[in-house]
Amino acid sequence: MRPDPEAPFREPWEAQAFALAVELSDKGVFEWREFSLALGGEIKAAEAQGRDEPYYALWLAALERLLAGKGVVSAVVVDAREASMKVLAARAHGR
Repeated sequence: MRPDPEAPFREPWEAQAFALAVELSDKGVFEWREFSLALGGEIKAAEAQGRDEPYYALWLAALERLLAGKGVVSAVVVDAREASMKVLAARAHGR
């Protein structure tokens, strides 16, 4: 799902994830093209799996995977966050 161009951020964390990606790219942690490719991969994977995830959830997942791949954050931390998000989503849907 793409954000409404009139209101690109629905939640504060979305704006924070956006700003973090821009800042890290500006500081040379990664090239913006790398992030664009990572985001495209996340979007394609979600579509292929039939997952309807908010755009900025995919944005954050792409950022986390890119940073984990560069050793900036641990893959364990990324996996733990993903697991906790799945639990929260399941609870929100009464599972």
